[in-house]
Amino acid sequence: MRFVWIVGLLISVLASPAMARLTIEITSGMDNPTPIAIVPFGGAQGLSEDIQDIVSADLLRSGFFRPIPKTDMLAMPKTQAEVFYRDWRMLGASYLVIGQMTNTAGRYQLQFELYDVLSQRKVFQKQVAGNDSQLRDIAHAVSDAVYEAITGIRGAFSTKILYVEDLKRPGPGRYRLIYADADGARDRVLFSSSEPLLSPAWSNDLSKVAYVSFETSRPAIFIQELATGKRTQMTNFTGLNGAPAWSPDDRSLALVLSKDGNPELYTLEIATRQLRRVTDHFAIDTEPNWTQDGRSLIFTSNRGGSPQIYQVSLATGRVERLTFEGDYNARPRLSPDGKTLIMVHRRDGIFHIASQDLKTGNMRILTETWLDESPSIAPNGAMLLYATQHQNKGVLAAVSMDAGVKFRLPSKQGDVREPAWSPFAK
Repeated sequence: MRFVWIVGLLISVLASPAMARLTIEITSGMDNPTPIAIVPFGGAQGLSEDIQDIVSADLLRSGFFRPIPKTDMLAMPKTQAEVFYRDWRMLGASYLVIGQMTNTAGRYQLQFELYDVLSQRKVFQKQVAGNDSQLRDIAHAVSDAVYEAITGIRGAFSTKILYVEDLKRPGPGRYRLIYADADGARDRVLFSSSEPLLSPAWSNDLSKVAYVSFETSRPAIFIQELATGKRTQMTNFTGLNGAPAWSPDDRSLALVLSKDGNPELYTLEIATRQLRRVTDHFAIDTEPNWTQDGRSLIFTSNRGGSPQIYQVSLATGRVERLTFEGDYNARPRLSPDGKTLIMVHRRDGIFHIASQDLKTGNMRILTETWLDESPSIAPNGAMLLYATQHQNKGVLAAVSMDAGVKFRLPSKQGDVREPAWSPFAK
């Protein structure tokens, strides 16, 4: 089954573009983004990363904010005593962020403050610390704090993504599993192969990833530890071995096997390798994902005559159909609050990413492109990543859950696909 996506304006916001595989092209934002001034932080000049630029890029990419250019700023305050609200009102800024960086024996500490310009008050004062290799982490922590204080939504700028890169040339290393910051920076190859890699999935504790590799001449599911790179092959059954999904407690994988002749859903207990069959139907059952309570799986099946999304109780085996609009709904994902179903939806012969309110059944088309697939939701539920085609090339794209914010993440090298957005770090 095929799934598809889209997006698109244009600004490069990734630091270290020579090293990052992905660049960001913003294609659509909110109609009236909030003007915010991120003043260059004191003591942060000449570092290996530009903290102010990273924070500005994060907030711009969210679509909710319009960072004021440094060249337009009338002053560069570093302390509260240097803040004159009239200067920032003249620029139209609604919020102001200032800060001071100190360096003690290679340990950086940034004290930063957020001000509401219109009400002339300090919203918060916070600190974040790290070493030179963690300067981007410091910047993303600032972005997260500012975003949450103003929007009420937890920021996801400090999270990570996985994706598969296809260099489009035969031979060793054609397919690469890439690990990167949510903005595409600090990317590194976790595993490369001459054979296809599919369906990367994060463990909830962020210590491991699962994925499908064809290196053994047929699809097999592997688990890889991020810290050590150690790989463990979990399945080697005849036929299809695919679509691994971690249980909420990370003790089991849901997966699809066709070892008995037909694609069915199974769960595999990781420690004991105990396998349990969940579905038993002559139709194709595939693409499982867990509900937040770990008691059910949502999945795609054509048991009703066309691909639709269903939910099965692990305790009783009872199956309930969740989608009814259209003749194709697949690749289901649940929002973090469990209230919204994200899927690939076909309308007028074109594949889009859509959301469905599980209480009302109302469906909304989120993307406008024509080959959208593989949706993955940010852990704060505000945006989602997906794979699509742009200028005959496989790219990643992102869209907000209200469809107001969109951006693309094309690769400098090959096609990119199969994105997976990480959970929040515990």
